[in-house]
Amino acid sequence: MNREPSRWQVREGSRPDLDHLDPGDTAGAPGDKWQTRKDSAGLVTGLADLQNRLWAEHRQSLLLVLQAMDAGGKDGTIRKVFTGVNPQGVRVASFKAPTTEELSHDFLWRIHKAAPGAGEIGVFNRSHYEDVLIARVDGLVPESVWRRRYQAIRDFEALLTDSGTTVVKVFLHISKDEQAERFRKRLDKPHKRWKFSSADLEVREKWDAYQDAYADALAATSTEKCPWYVVPADHKWFRDWAVLQILDQALADMDPRYPPEQAGLDSIVVV
Repeated sequence: MNREPSRWQVREGSRPDLDHLDPGDTAGAPGDKWQTRKDSAGLVTGLADLQNRLWAEHRQSLLLVLQAMDAGGKDGTIRKVFTGVNPQGVRVASFKAPTTEELSHDFLWRIHKAAPGAGEIGVFNRSHYEDVLIARVDGLVPESVWRRRYQAIRDFEALLTDSGTTVVKVFLHISKDEQAERFRKRLDKPHKRWKFSSADLEVREKWDAYQDAYADALAATSTEKCPWYVVPADHKWFRDWAVLQILDQALADMDPRYPPEQAGLDSIVVV
């Protein structure tokens, strides 16, 4: 397994300059789009094998946190990356606006309930980071509240890792131009119009504020044990390959093992 994922990792204590990180970058890919897709197919096979071992071992778990601007590719990433895995062992949680019940608890209450159990891969399609992103940009809570949440998030993720969960966080970094193109395609294709909301354009108007909020959140919460990765995501084929690289490496480092077989199986005859 190569160490390619370190290319996109946000080092602890550093703040990524999103304005100068090229969302269209494809450096490190094994070739052109077609060669990279071929390589990704092999990574999917490897991911399925590692996930099978993780499920059988039933001791550790993996959490993938996906964040992005609207149309950043979270749904597509989940669909492409996990296409070959055993669905029994993968749970995807999507976090929308909190319900009345959720608002009556602390902001991490609903998140902790969705964390993966032993043997599982959990995927957060948006996450607890919305509470330091939209809550900040839209002024839903004062700065004194959302700023304290950085430490709460670090402590929460440290608790998960101490309990046997490997936490991997990926920010799918797209350009404003690419977002506009994807919005246009959603409007042009009837079967994709359901994914478009006029509210998306209101969020788009706050692009710079969100970029600042993301950069601060990544800087405050990327740690050695729970790192953030900023993946260039303008090219979907590169995005999928990069996320597969990150996940395959994380699972390989976890080194899940099949449980020992029951003694005496060689002498058993099934009739």
